[in-house]
Amino acid sequence: FKRNISADEVEGAISSGEVIKDYPNDKPYPSCLILYFVNSRPIHVVVSQDAESSTCFVVTAYQPTPNIWSVDFKTKI
Repeated sequence: FKRNISADEVEGAISSGEVIKDYPNDKPYPSCLILYFVNSRPIHVVVSQDAESSTCFVVTAYQPTPNIWSVDFKTKI
């Protein structure tokens, strides 16, 4: 909420966003970085998932800084 990203936007990212990076060795659960556009505003959401229970944990959500991400917000420069 501090970053002006709503719970609905985070849920939208998880359900409809594009996984742009996998982190299979993260602990305690593997995680991934998701890119999602709200109107034309990009957001990144990092989510981990417990495979046993299928429970998802939101690690962080933020608006990527344009000067450190490629134009499509998929790759760090």
